[in-house]
Amino acid sequence: MAFRMSLSGPVRTFLTAFSAAVGRLDKSLSPFDTIARLRAHTFVPSDAIYVFHLVLAVFWLTIMQVPSFPSKLLIPILFGLGLLIPFTSQFFFPAIPVFAWLLAFYTNRFIPADYRPSVHVFLLPTLETVLYGANISDILTRFTHPILDLLAWLPYGVIHYTFPIVLAIFMWLFRPPLALKTWAKTFGYMNLTGVCVQILLPCAAPWYELIYGLTPATYGIAGSPGGLVRIDALFSGDGYQRAFGSSPLVFGAFPSLHAAWATLGALFVSHFWKGAGRIVWAYVGVLYWSTMYLTHHYLIDVVGGACLATTFFYLFMPDELRGVGGRRNAEYGGARSKYEQYDLESRRPGGFMGLDDFASDTGESADLSDEVEEENIVYRSPNPSTGGSVPHSSSKKPPMQNGTGNGRSHRHTASIASLIRADERSEGWSPIGNKGFSFPPVTR
Repeated sequence: MAFRMSLSGPVRTFLTAFSAAVGRLDKSLSPFDTIARLRAHTFVPSDAIYVFHLVLAVFWLTIMQVPSFPSKLLIPILFGLGLLIPFTSQFFFPAIPVFAWLLAFYTNRFIPADYRPSVHVFLLPTLETVLYGANISDILTRFTHPILDLLAWLPYGVIHYTFPIVLAIFMWLFRPPLALKTWAKTFGYMNLTGVCVQILLPCAAPWYELIYGLTPATYGIAGSPGGLVRIDALFSGDGYQRAFGSSPLVFGAFPSLHAAWATLGALFVSHFWKGAGRIVWAYVGVLYWSTMYLTHHYLIDVVGGACLATTFFYLFMPDELRGVGGRRNAEYGGARSKYEQYDLESRRPGGFMGLDDFASDTGESADLSDEVEEENIVYRSPNPSTGGSVPHSSSKKPPMQNGTGNGRSHRHTASIASLIRADERSEGWSPIGNKGFSFPPVTR
């Protein structure tokens, strides 16, 4: 009974979130709704990125040999229909960077070998030895054990492929809609950039060095599962041998997209769910080790993938999601400036805050508006025990009500005098005199 009650809370939360997420979906199937939105859209310079995607897609479709023409025309036709129908467009449109990465990853195999750069066999092991003093990945592969094989296989061969999907589902259910769009865009562009680097800078993985030594590599060599072949033997199968043997990108060791996926996922999880940070980073550490233990990457590849993911995380995270839990402004309909976030007085138009802005506690702020009639005010002592007042030497604006006025906030511009105990200051004392600041304060 107690066990069922303990499950009722999470299950109820999940069902409530699922119902709310489904309710937010656009269920229209009319292409005319999409056309109307496109006509009403105000184009901005950043929309030029879709021209880049169009050109890139045309290039990959042109060189694609399988499926052949005209069967391959079904790919843009079906994708165009997915963008045209509102119900599917809300999934396809944010995922354009992901589809661009998948298309590049699959079709790069059809680039003629004459146009491809030479494969680097010495580069990565040399860099690793120079930077870290030893071939770390080679050291990690000298001792193997079935238990270590399973420990490496789970994050590298199982969780790696499901983690991005599960994270996307949780963001769709429990975080603002902008969070899922940001994840799709960041994940897609990170992988697209990584694949482009792997095509332009092809590097052999550690398994190549173990099998072929440091002999020059050619694009006709099939991929290898590396240490995952022991998993196939353990389960009496050949799944990984067939999968890696037919890989479209054999020499894509640098950067490690396995490390990039895990790092990016950990950054998103630790940002949106603070309590899960330790668990997810522990998974990332095990995956870093597994990429080298299974002879798929050098340490320099792992570092490169982690740096790639970190760069894209901070590059693509919008201001609306940079707060605690990623919900600072997305739930309230707009971005707040740092002045609003920390309750500071706003910045003066066209420049930095001047000295007059810092003198607001004494009523000595400069009058920035010619329309406000000036009148004499009196200076009040910060010591509440005194009932008198000292006439101010100059005429300024009337004091602000509740610390506000002219659009500027002074709610937390505390006087230094208020921080000093009453028994330590004399009657009528102020740390800010007519001639400016005096430190240490002296009595009058």
